[in-house]
Amino acid sequence: MTRIRLLLTFLLLPILLPVRLGGPVLRHRLGRLRTARAAGDRGAISIELALAVIVMVAIAGGVLLAVKALATKATDTIPDDIPSAAQ
Repeated sequence: MTRIRLLLTFLLLPILLPVRLGGPVLRHRLGRLRTARAAGDRGAISIELALAVIVMVAIAGGVLLAVKALATKATDTIPDDIPSAAQ
């Protein structure tokens, strides 16, 4: 069980790193959104929502880049010249 957990940690760390780094920024933006909503400032609400969407898109892009890098690394390790079973 310990080996599986360690393996999953090493495999998922590059994928989850953008989420871990972008989480505090997203929480900050949502906190400012709640403050603007409590104050009734519609302009600030729309700005904070737009910034929160930008942060979420950046997090998704980071995850996509990490998955793409992991896929490229995995396909590079697969050999191209696999002999057939008939030989």
